[in-house]
Amino acid sequence: MQEAKKSNFLKGAAILAATGVFVKIIGAIYQIPILRELGDEGAGYFHVTYMVYAFILAISTAGVPVAMSRLVSSAAARGDNALIKRYFSVAMPAFIMIGLVAMLLMYFFADNIADLMNTSLAAYSIRVLSPAVFFVCIIAVYRGYAQGFGNMVPTAASQVVEVVSKAAIGIAVVFYLSHLNYEAQFLSAGAITGVTIGLGLCIPLMMWYKGRMDDGMRDGTGQGDGSSVLLSSDSSCVGKLSSKTDEPSPCPVPSRMRTFLRIMKVCIPISLSASFMSIMGVIDTGVVSDRLQNALMLTESEAIAQFGIFRKGLSIYNLPPSLVVPLAVSIIPAIAGVVAQNNKKEASSIVQSSAKLTNLFAMPACAGIMVLAGPILKALYYDPTQTPETFATMTTILVILGAASYFVCFQHLTIAVLQANGYERVALMTFPVGAAVKIALSYFLVGNPNIGIIGSPIGTLACFAIIVSLNVIFITVKVKERFKIISGFLKPLICAGIMAGVSYLTYEGVRYLGSGYLGTGNAAVVIYLAAAIIVGVVVYATLVILTRAITKDDLSHIPKGEKLAKLLRVK
Repeated sequence: MQEAKKSNFLKGAAILAATGVFVKIIGAIYQIPILRELGDEGAGYFHVTYMVYAFILAISTAGVPVAMSRLVSSAAARGDNALIKRYFSVAMPAFIMIGLVAMLLMYFFADNIADLMNTSLAAYSIRVLSPAVFFVCIIAVYRGYAQGFGNMVPTAASQVVEVVSKAAIGIAVVFYLSHLNYEAQFLSAGAITGVTIGLGLCIPLMMWYKGRMDDGMRDGTGQGDGSSVLLSSDSSCVGKLSSKTDEPSPCPVPSRMRTFLRIMKVCIPISLSASFMSIMGVIDTGVVSDRLQNALMLTESEAIAQFGIFRKGLSIYNLPPSLVVPLAVSIIPAIAGVVAQNNKKEASSIVQSSAKLTNLFAMPACAGIMVLAGPILKALYYDPTQTPETFATMTTILVILGAASYFVCFQHLTIAVLQANGYERVALMTFPVGAAVKIALSYFLVGNPNIGIIGSPIGTLACFAIIVSLNVIFITVKVKERFKIISGFLKPLICAGIMAGVSYLTYEGVRYLGSGYLGTGNAAVVIYLAAAIIVGVVVYATLVILTRAITKDDLSHIPKGEKLAKLLRVK
């Protein structure tokens, strides 16, 4: 049974990880023509709008999927279908109202919000994006409901619909407005249109998936491996399991108000911890904009163009975390379930597997970004009109963000471990510390004419390094299921370091040999970069097998893992 539980967790992680890779690839492809067409100034408006959006989104929805996942999984483990229905029937109207209020505030106060960010022309994009907050509030309830049963398919499917619609609609609108010679702020708003419409299209899809799950609950066929995610939050009331809706509920169904308070009790700490980072992003953006304009004496247009340069680095920096966030989502019910059953050995095994998988994905990705930053930027955002100084700044920003990306990845894992063990409030202490450091560094470094916008990614790196350090210290002191350093960290680090060096040398060698035939233009750089990546992947995979950084036992818990272990001869 325990192996089945662990397998369910890793299968859920695999589904979301695979989707996350697809979503990020499409997102990257979508941003290349978008950011090229927007130019640095338009990309800056795009960036500022997303900071505001992330802030409002974190306050309104960040804790919803986790809360619903934990509460629904607990009820599902006992077969308490009446309580499951009550959770959904209370959460949905509540977050519809929250989303509606957030949307109206974002729309009618767009000018005020943009002024606070020292980027007045971003108001157009903020208004276009405002309905997206409303849509996400609804989608978050559906996703949490499905995840509570260990069913990650609805989340994955909605992400695919969202990103494909965002890409297709956003690109079409931007190119249409560009053809009509609209200014940068309107092009940015056009790009945002795809995000809003894409999210809106997800709602009927999520409704359909929920209908199928409810049908399964009614006819007794089930909705996912609910038994694998028993939590302790409602463990005081456990009765005979039942999958039939016409049978008596194992526990008395709480009132709607009590149910709402129970949901919010889990939601609020998580939303607050998430909102700290979003608040940091908003404040930091305002501080950086102010320092660029008042300390370095740039115009608003010049300052927003600096944000555009920064945004191009962020689009790549976000790739490694896309592999880790799905793992963090799946680990919460998996660890919480076995912790509730006092199975410390199994909980420790899941934590260790999660740490190992996080490092095996994050370390090579982040190291690759750092050593190949210049070629990556030239391949994705080649602009013949760009000055060498601007490109050098972009490259430096991406190198720093590559290092920061690893800490972002591991921060997601540490928070998931803390949440699963009931320490949601720890983030309320660690996030503000990191945020304060980032804002302080941004203020002092960005205002230095020798550093400028590069001070912002330096602050990002310091921020997440501090948060991870504090979280790991707390886990070491309070949580018995800890990470093992050698197998979980040292081996992946050695493999990733060697891979990074080989990839860099391969790129330089292929470029040197091929420049006489293919030149050094954008198309040639893409070929050289592809060769370096392919060689790096082969070298890294070989090293992982030789050093046993991943074992047959690890692979046995993922879909087709045993066949993969046999193919790779992993013992």
